[in-house]
Amino acid sequence: MIPLDLDKIAAIVGGTVEGDRAVTVTAPAVLDGRQAEPGGLFVAFAGEHVDGHDYAAQAARTGAVAVLGTRPTSLPTVVTRDTKAALQALAAHVVARLRAKLTVVGVTGSQGKTSTKDLLAAVLATAAPTIATVGNLNNELGVPVSILRVEPDTRFLALEMGARRMGDIAELTSMVAPDVAVVLNVGQAHLGEFGSRAAIAKGKGELVQGLAPCGTAILNADDPRVVAMRSLTDGPVLTFGRAEHADVRVLDLTLDRLGRPSFTLRTVDAVAPVALPLVGAHQALNASAAAAAALAAGIPLDAAAAALATASLSKWRMEVRDLANGARLLNDSYNASPDANRAALDTLAAIESERRIAVLGEMLELGDDSETEHHAIGKYAASRADVVVTVGEAARALAAGAGERAVAVPDNDAAIDWLRGHLTAGDVLLVKASRGARLDEVAAALA
Repeated sequence: MIPLDLDKIAAIVGGTVEGDRAVTVTAPAVLDGRQAEPGGLFVAFAGEHVDGHDYAAQAARTGAVAVLGTRPTSLPTVVTRDTKAALQALAAHVVARLRAKLTVVGVTGSQGKTSTKDLLAAVLATAAPTIATVGNLNNELGVPVSILRVEPDTRFLALEMGARRMGDIAELTSMVAPDVAVVLNVGQAHLGEFGSRAAIAKGKGELVQGLAPCGTAILNADDPRVVAMRSLTDGPVLTFGRAEHADVRVLDLTLDRLGRPSFTLRTVDAVAPVALPLVGAHQALNASAAAAAALAAGIPLDAAAAALATASLSKWRMEVRDLANGARLLNDSYNASPDANRAALDTLAAIESERRIAVLGEMLELGDDSETEHHAIGKYAASRADVVVTVGEAARALAAGAGERAVAVPDNDAAIDWLRGHLTAGDVLLVKASRGARLDEVAAALA
């Protein structure tokens, strides 16, 4: 974070200082006091059950020197009426100060946001100092916290931008209008909140509408709902994907025995081979999106391709680990949707193994389509795996869809017990569900 004293922060957010006004914040802002760094700012929220202000002393022990909140604390505090609005105002001010030298890239889509952001950050960082969203802190609080990690020498800012309802992305672009807007796809994630895929498309389109003047839209040539967003901007557009008309096209896609993709990226005037150290054919599409965004940011295709070959992803996203008993774990437990589950199951099927086991839990936020979609994914899993372990009562439709290949267990502990008793050398195991199912506990127990 760029250094700011508390008087300056108070002036930016319209607050007052309680305590030592001479304190200067020099490290990033955090929402969890346990994650504070020396010189950092702890952003405190008063929730229904927990009041963050009560944890100021804890934040101080890990290095925080000040608090942004709605009441005084044991640390010097900038007191404001609305912590969220203050946090966003502070982020908008900081990014505006650096805007002349900063290129901002926003990434959204129903699935693949975090992986694409990670790939893009790896490419941008080879060219200049880069700050990117940590994990998937992509909402109205996570985005400003990510923005506040910029330093005076930062030249690229890669922001993942999520949405659960209409207007969410517009709120984010009001803090910072991106120079490059990447829209990956329009799927069924958060269908329950949006109500329809048309509404999801409209919500994702807010990123294109929020572009800075002359900003570039990066659109998926393989998704008609995304391609239609071309009409939302008068600025330049680059497309990516496997379609013949894509500006950054994926060609000659193959997978090795571990499911790692190799392919060629082709533009109108350049060709570059790519071999990703990641698993899953779908990562080739994410890589083409990252390469297209990098081109818009001024990075040549060959440089982007070289950087993609060294990229890594955030935790619990297609993590591959060899287990002590000779089985292989594919941990994709961070989140799930129907489209993401199909991609993960395709990856499982592509890995050479003696037996393939899919451990699946509930997919949240599918609304009225939940039962149908769970049944369909269970059926699809049965076509890609030898055994489908479904976890929890909410996953009963998955088990019904998987039929004779299903093993239904009541909870994570039961899943762990079954797997410990049945996994053998040569097996490949996929673990995937929505975050609320906490199947990362299953993966951690096995690993």
